[in-house]
Amino acid sequence: MTGSTNSMDNTTINVTVNGTARQIGHPSSVADLVDSVGLTKQAVAVEVNRVLVPKKQHAAHFLQSDDCIELVTLVGGG
Repeated sequence: MTGSTNSMDNTTINVTVNGTARQIGHPSSVADLVDSVGLTKQAVAVEVNRVLVPKKQHAAHFLQSDDCIELVTLVGGG
């Protein structure tokens, strides 16, 4: 045996992010997704399947195949 591998390594799942189909690595948390789209430095609200995921739970909430995710950021204006 050349090493231990997790059966979930190198797999992807299909999710929808703000209405657009996307493949992401599995397992991926909400925090991973927010980071992958470059929103880690912004205030962002996240809903998964129409349920708000509080920021404190982003790292612990893992995404599943066919999840629908909405990422909402605040935009200032004058």
